[in-house]
Amino acid sequence: MLAYIGLGANLGNAAQTLREAAQALASQAGVRALRLSPLYDTSPVGCSGPDYVNAVAEIHTTLDAHALLRALQGIEQAHGRQRPYRNAPRTLDLDLLWYDGQTIQTPDLTVPHPRMHERAFVLRPLMDLAPDLRLPQGGLAALLAHCAGQAIAPLNPEGR
Repeated sequence: MLAYIGLGANLGNAAQTLREAAQALASQAGVRALRLSPLYDTSPVGCSGPDYVNAVAEIHTTLDAHALLRALQGIEQAHGRQRPYRNAPRTLDLDLLWYDGQTIQTPDLTVPHPRMHERAFVLRPLMDLAPDLRLPQGGLAALLAHCAGQAIAPLNPEGR
């Protein structure tokens, strides 16, 4: 199965945390291949706090969507993820964005991610990996154009 994972962090050394999380994801049983987009510096959307570092990972996996979600949550926990309130600053956030074109609606998982089409910090790195991917709301380039007011820039090579 092909899946796309959103990675984000805005506490600690966020760029290094994203690289470590990608390595941890690549080493999970059931993950056969991983490609990571470039890292982006982004302003928070719908919340306040420090800027984020965001990326998207493309994986090929034999894990079902719920097993993949559990693996993502385990990686978050290993990086000290806490959830004191909605949209709180975070050491690591891993979101299952898209899973092999499937629509999944359960109490703990909604795929495609319900807000990914409104977020430049997801759309821009996703375009780096899958420029022709279409979401239910449309193509990535058109959706990204609707997010023009959201600040996003490639992270400088030294990171933060």
